[in-house]
Amino acid sequence: MAGFRSLARQVRDQRCDTALRRYALRKCLERFAPYGHRATWDHLCHRHGFGPDDRELDPARLVAALEELEEARAVWLAYEEDFAARRRREKHGGLRALGALDDWHRDVWGGNGVVRCGNPAVHPTDPLPQVVRRLVTALEHGPGEACPGCAGARIAWGAGDGDWYGPVCADCGVEVPRAALTPGALARARGVRARPLVPAA
Repeated sequence: MAGFRSLARQVRDQRCDTALRRYALRKCLERFAPYGHRATWDHLCHRHGFGPDDRELDPARLVAALEELEEARAVWLAYEEDFAARRRREKHGGLRALGALDDWHRDVWGGNGVVRCGNPAVHPTDPLPQVVRRLVTALEHGPGEACPGCAGARIAWGAGDGDWYGPVCADCGVEVPRAALTPGALARARGVRARPLVPAA
């Protein structure tokens, strides 16, 4: 099975036809998809001006979408390196138990769904690297009052994708990890029923 970097080379390979390069970009999302596979693909399509089913399109748009994805991945991988180093130090110091945020982090290791959006058509509109940087900053500063994806404060409690049941940002559709919110923010979210989200783009 090809890795992210191998697939990225294929997206850039001008000897390949456009449909194959597009397919390689879709496969990259199996390795790194911050919003989840479908929502990340929807985001890249909107940001770079191609349709989700376009087979023949400007290869420069595919490369631009890849570059956005690569930059976001680099931000996340740097955070994971810091996280792993911190856990090694903690284990060396005798701290073996994981906190709630560490449990969440283990579930998203590699970057899939770090700012998961249950509705593929509703996701942050900012560039992926900016959103992932916001998430990393939120994780480094501890629980907060706002969505780590868009910094919005309208968080409601509702069912999301699959088995998700918890806080969802009403502004950008991100399923907010409980550990990323203060007890007060969680209590306020529980008091607000989530309404159906409409596409942000």
